[in-house]
Amino acid sequence: MGGVSFPREHGGGVKAWARGRWEEVLTVRGAAAAQSGELSCLMKRAPADDPARGAPHGLGSHTDSRKEAVFIMSKRKAKDINLTAGECLSEVQRLLRERLCHQHLPIGPVGMESQYKHLLELLKRTAVHGESNSVLIVGPRGAGKTMLLNLVLKELMEVDEAKKNILLVRLNGLLQTDDRIALKEITRQLNLENVVGDKVFGSFAENLVFLLEALKKGDRSSSRPVLFTLDEFDLFAHHKNQTLLYNLLDISQSAQTPVAVVGLTCRLDVLELLEKRVKSRFSHRQIHLLSTMDFQSFLCSVELQLSLPPDFLDRRFSEDWNAGVKALCKDKSAEAVLKKHFNSSKDFRSLNMLLMLALSRVTVSNPAIRPTDLLEASRLCTSDAKANILHGLSILELCLVIAMKHLNDIYDGEPFNFQMVHNEFKKFIQRKSHSVHNFEKPVVVKAFEHLQELELIKPMDGSTARSQKVYQLVKLMLDHTQIMEALQKYPQCPTDVKQWAASAFG
Repeated sequence: MGGVSFPREHGGGVKAWARGRWEEVLTVRGAAAAQSGELSCLMKRAPADDPARGAPHGLGSHTDSRKEAVFIMSKRKAKDINLTAGECLSEVQRLLRERLCHQHLPIGPVGMESQYKHLLELLKRTAVHGESNSVLIVGPRGAGKTMLLNLVLKELMEVDEAKKNILLVRLNGLLQTDDRIALKEITRQLNLENVVGDKVFGSFAENLVFLLEALKKGDRSSSRPVLFTLDEFDLFAHHKNQTLLYNLLDISQSAQTPVAVVGLTCRLDVLELLEKRVKSRFSHRQIHLLSTMDFQSFLCSVELQLSLPPDFLDRRFSEDWNAGVKALCKDKSAEAVLKKHFNSSKDFRSLNMLLMLALSRVTVSNPAIRPTDLLEASRLCTSDAKANILHGLSILELCLVIAMKHLNDIYDGEPFNFQMVHNEFKKFIQRKSHSVHNFEKPVVVKAFEHLQELELIKPMDGSTARSQKVYQLVKLMLDHTQIMEALQKYPQCPTDVKQWAASAFG
């Protein structure tokens, strides 16, 4: 939906950008053209001094004719061009990064035709006929809620009357964390900062009504329709008094201004979060989406995302690359990584991030994506934050964590307190006094409190009385694998501590 942006190194303009792209074409293909003798032949067909033919894009005369000739030649001779491995990989990186970073909409709403038709009809009533509506799009993450909305908006903007009248305001519950921030964002997106100025409003509703009144046309009798999209709709329900939702839905129920409110959420119980006064103003229209993709379709999507198009500059390299992608998708270790990702998230945005990290490991010495690249990319995408915290603990804190895990094994996961942990630690010190320093109890208490601040241990009740701190029951929030991995990666960890940990896990 966004506009095209041009690289700054070419000045940012259309002409400068096109000129830069033609220079790249000349650099890569000029030698092959000169050898074939076709370049000079084609240049005769486009005289340098003929402005009508020499500057078809308004980019110049003589130079542009030559570049146009090279372009024609390149189409005919594309199959014969052999680029170096470095040039091919640079082009692959550019092409696939653009594909993975920019979410291109599909041609049509495959698998969600009825939902598409329903939503398009609702928004057309607002954009064309001035009828207010509200609707919720509900579905799990990765089911296509945002894609469905964007497809409908794309179709809607092809209607002249809608394109001319409708205003779009996009809000996100992760960004607009309270109603004050949301109102500022509405003002910014409607370009009404100068209209609002330093005005002081008595209430949120008064401010919102003022904004919508300011959008009225010159005849003062009709307002421009406004479409509000609320991503992460359920988070707006946690705002104080749900003021934003109440006022938006209240306006959509009145005849003041044509307004459409479209909420997107992954929570099926979202209506239960709404206050009674808010729920009564909602139309109770819901569009449900379900993720029907299976793993084989997911693998096909991975192959499609990584494959090069048929018109790639070097045909031989393209064939080798695509064969490597097919082999990658059939490899058992790569399939296991993708299966794990599929089971955790079917969201294509997270898949594209995984593929982008794997693509970044491709070099001239390793000119294809390997299963190990996918494995490393998956490790970076799904790094365990708590396990990473363990790497920064002191030896004393690490010993306390091992003592807690030992208590978990002895008492079958029952909660424990500081005194029990300290007793377990003292037993270890008595056996291995030569390898670990015997810390004073206040120091051990401080280390225990630091673990609680890091949320590696969690209190079982709300008691925070200072005198009862050492007897407060807590629970360890780490498992066997996390602790053992941290010990393996911990720099200069004493051997006795590692052996104690191994014995603790039995």
